[in-house]
Amino acid sequence: MAAPSLPAIHASHSGCWLRGPLQNGLWSTRPVGKGEAIMAAADTPLLLLNAPLIASRLGYPDLSGLDLLELFAFIHPAQFMVPTPKGLAQALGLAEPRTDDGVPELLQAAAQVLLATCEDPAWAEREGAWSALQSLVRLRWPWAGLLAPRIAQPQRAERWLFTRLPEWEEAPERPQPAQIVLDEYAIAARLAELTGSGAEQRPAQQAYARAAGAMFAPRGQLHQPHMVLAQAGTGTGKTFGYLAPASLWAQQSGGTVWVSTYTKALQRQLRRESRAAFPPERAERTGPPVVVRKGRENYLCLLNLEDALQGGFTGRPAIMAQLVARWAAYSQDGDMIGGDLPGWLGTLFRKRGITALTDQRGECVYAGCPHFRKCFIERAARASAGAELVIANHALVMINAARAREPAQRPTRIVFDEGHHVFEAADSTFASALTGAETVELRRWVIGPEGSQRGRRRGLAARLADVASYDTDGARAIADAREAASALPGDGWLARIVEGAPFGPIEDLLAETRELVLARDESGGQEAGYGLETEAAQLGGSFIEVAGRAQEALEALRQPLVRLSLRLEALIEDAPDWLDGPARARIEGARGAIGWRTDLIAGWIALLARLGGPGDPEFVDWLALERSEGREWDIGLHRRYLDPMKPFAEAVLAGAHGVMMTSATLTDGAETQNGDWSNAVERSGAPQLGVRPEVFAAPSPFDYAKNAEVLIVTDVPKGDIPALANAYGRLIEASGGGALGLFTAIRRLRAVYGRIADRLARGGLPLFAQHVDPIDTGTLVDIFRDDPRASLLGTDALRDGVDVPGHSLRLVVMEQVPWPKPSILHRARRLAHAEKFGGDSRGGGQAHDDRIIRARLAQAFGRLIRTGSDRGHFVVLSSAFPSRLLSAFPPGTPVRRVTLDAALQSVAGSVSGGAAAPAAVDQTDETHP
Repeated sequence: MAAPSLPAIHASHSGCWLRGPLQNGLWSTRPVGKGEAIMAAADTPLLLLNAPLIASRLGYPDLSGLDLLELFAFIHPAQFMVPTPKGLAQALGLAEPRTDDGVPELLQAAAQVLLATCEDPAWAEREGAWSALQSLVRLRWPWAGLLAPRIAQPQRAERWLFTRLPEWEEAPERPQPAQIVLDEYAIAARLAELTGSGAEQRPAQQAYARAAGAMFAPRGQLHQPHMVLAQAGTGTGKTFGYLAPASLWAQQSGGTVWVSTYTKALQRQLRRESRAAFPPERAERTGPPVVVRKGRENYLCLLNLEDALQGGFTGRPAIMAQLVARWAAYSQDGDMIGGDLPGWLGTLFRKRGITALTDQRGECVYAGCPHFRKCFIERAARASAGAELVIANHALVMINAARAREPAQRPTRIVFDEGHHVFEAADSTFASALTGAETVELRRWVIGPEGSQRGRRRGLAARLADVASYDTDGARAIADAREAASALPGDGWLARIVEGAPFGPIEDLLAETRELVLARDESGGQEAGYGLETEAAQLGGSFIEVAGRAQEALEALRQPLVRLSLRLEALIEDAPDWLDGPARARIEGARGAIGWRTDLIAGWIALLARLGGPGDPEFVDWLALERSEGREWDIGLHRRYLDPMKPFAEAVLAGAHGVMMTSATLTDGAETQNGDWSNAVERSGAPQLGVRPEVFAAPSPFDYAKNAEVLIVTDVPKGDIPALANAYGRLIEASGGGALGLFTAIRRLRAVYGRIADRLARGGLPLFAQHVDPIDTGTLVDIFRDDPRASLLGTDALRDGVDVPGHSLRLVVMEQVPWPKPSILHRARRLAHAEKFGGDSRGGGQAHDDRIIRARLAQAFGRLIRTGSDRGHFVVLSSAFPSRLLSAFPPGTPVRRVTLDAALQSVAGSVSGGAAAPAAVDQTDETHP
C-alpha cells in the first residue's frame, strides 16, 4: 500500500519551511513566517520531527502533529536514533538534506519508509504491534489511522506484554572467591589479549594494569582492604588497564568485581568495552557475565506500567505508556534512564513523564507484586550476584555496601573509575535533609493515597494487610505509625506556610525556618529567585521550642516503625504456615524499606536534638529556602558530614577486600608535579581505617604542546551579558561550530543562547543548550557528537563525563573561572582544610579553593583532547585568571593571555590549518576580586 503524501514542516533558528501541494497538484517547499506556520499546523496535521522542539522554535506550545519520533518509537522500539534530520536519514538509509529547506521532503520520505516497514514480512518488531495499535486507536493517536490498514491482525492472538517477559530464576548461593595472587606476566598477557595483537605497545598502560592487580591480593587484616590510587592521563587506556586484572581475577577466583562510575556515559562505554574481557560463554556460571546495576528509580516498574495501561494515565501520557510498553518487550534490561529507551521519548510528552513509570519513592511491594518474577530490577540484582563484572554508579555502590538486603550482594572488590567524584558522591549519599518535600514523601509512604489521589500507591496497612490480620502487635504498630504520620506535611504544605497557616509540628518548623532564613538574608535582593541559607546557630528560644515539638512528632513515628520491624523479624524466624517463599521475600523487602526510613527519621531527630546546644564538630548544619526562577519549592534543615569519607570508609572500605580509585585528575595539578599525594589519600577515606594505599601515576601520552592551546581572554568585561554573548557567538563562528560552552549559572546560559542562536543558525551553525531546549542531556550530547557544525551550551553536567572525540569537539569555552560557590558547607570545609593543612586560615583556605578550581578546569579541559589526533582550543572569557591556577592544564600546554580578536584569529587559524605562535605566559598573579 502506497503511503499517502502528507504536508511537512520544519523550523530552526534560521527560519521555517512548509512543504505542501500547489494548486496544480505539484508539491513544493517554501519558507514561511512563524504565524503562517502556526496556522498551517492548527489547520492540518503536519509531519514534523520532535514536536516540543519545533514548538519552542515557533513559540507555540500547543503545537501537535504527526511526530516521526513517535512513529519511529512504535516501529523500532529499543533502537537508537539521533533525533535530528541527519539522524533520521542515517537510521533509515535516506539521503541527508544539505540545507534546512530540504528537511520537509526528508520527513515525507521517512514517513513512507516507516509506514512501509509495517507491511514488510521481515519486520523484526512486529510482535505486539497490532495489540498496541488497537489501544492507540482508542486513544486517538495521530498515527493510528495511517498504521491501521498496514498492520494486519495476526492469525493467533498476541501475548500480552506481561506474559511475554521472561522470568528470572533463583540461583544457589555462590561460594566465597578463591584466595589468589595475580601473576604480573599473566596480567600483561591478558592485557595484550584485550588490546589485540596489532595494537600499539603502551608501557604506561602495562604499568597501570600491574598496579591495578595489587588490589586483588588476599586481605591480611580485618577492615584493612588493599587500596590503589591510580592517576592516569587521558589516552593511557585506563579501562582495559583495570579490566585485564579484573577479568583474570574473576575467572580464577570465581568472584565478582564491581566497577563504579559517576556518569552514565562511562557506564555505556564500559558495557561496550567489557565484552572483550568477559565473553558470554562461561563454563561454570549461568547468566550474563556482565551486568549493569543502577538505582531502582532508573528501571521500568511493571506494576506502574500496568496501572498506566489500565486507565491510570489518560490523554497524551496514556499514549506514552503504550510506546513504553512496546519498548519494554524488546528492552535489554528495562533501564529507562541511560539504557536502550530513547532518551528523547520522555521529552515528547510534557506531562507525567517517564519518571512516573519508575519506582521513584521506594514503594516496591517485592513478592507481593504480580510481576515480581519478571521484574527488571530483581532480575538485575540476581544476575549481579552471579556475574563476573558488575557496572554500577558510585551512589549505588555506597548504598549497597551500607544496606544491601543480601550479604552476597555487598561489593568486596571495587574499582572506582572517575574516582575524583567519590568524595562528592559520598557527600550526597550520607547527607541528611529534613525538608518539606522529603516529609511529604514519607507521609505518602506510610499512609498511602489520601483524598482524590489516584494510582497504585499503597500505604503500610495495605502492603502488610496479611501481617496485620495475623499479628496483633504488628497491626497496632501499623496503626500507630499511620496516626503519627498524619502529623507530617501533606499536599499543599508550601502554600499553607507562605500564607501563614501551617498545620502540624513539622510545618510549624518549616514555617519558622523560612522566616528565619529570610530575616537573616544579607543579599539585599540581589539574589532574588535563588536559594537562601543560614547557619543553624544562634537560634532563638521560639525556634528551639518548635524544633522540640517536631522532634517529638518524629519520635512518635519512629517508635512504631521500629516495633513493626521487630514484629516482621519475629514473624520470619517463627514462620506461620501461610508464609511461603514469595510472602517471605515480600516481608524481607518491607523490613528493608522500614529500616531505611527508620534510619532516615533517626538522622532528622539527631539534627533537631542538637539545635539547642553546641554543634557537633563532625557535621555542618544549616537552614535553607530553595528557590528557582523566582519560585519557592522547598524549605528545610540540612546536615552534611564535614568529612563524608568517614561514613564512606565505615560503610564501603571496611567491608571491602580490594579497592582502586582511578581518574585523570585524582591529584591536583600542582601536587602532581611535586609527587604530593596527601590530599588524594585524605579524600580516599584510607586514613579513616589506617590504610596506606599504593599510588601510581602516568601522564597522558598526547602531545598537548602541538595539539591544544589555552587562551585567556582579557577584554570581555565581567557581568556584561551582551559582551559575553558576542564573544561566544564570534568564537563559535570562528571555529565553524564544534564548540562546547560551559557556564556556572543557568540564567547567563539562557541569556547568551537567546542572543546568538538565531544568528548562528543563519550561518548554518546549529546551537543547542541545556535548560533551554526540551531535550534530555544525553540526547543533546548525542546530537552534538553527530554534527560537526553543531555547538552545545551547558552547565556542570557537561564539564565531566562527556566523551566527544574527533572533529565534533574542537573548542571549549568557559564563561569564567569556576570559583566555588561560597556556601555554608564550603566555608566550613575551607576552614577545616586550612587548620589541617595550612595553619593560616586565609592561605590554607585559598589552597583549598584553588584545588577545587584546578580540578574543575582540568575536567573541563579533558573534554577537548580525547584521542591522539584531536586538536582544539580551550578559552576562558575572564581576565581574573590567577597564574597559580595554570597548573590545572597538562604540562607543555601553551597558555596565552590575549584579546578576543587575537583569540578569534588563533581559533580561525587552527580551523583553516594555520598555526598561531604562542606567546610567553604572563606569570603575574591576578587575584579573585
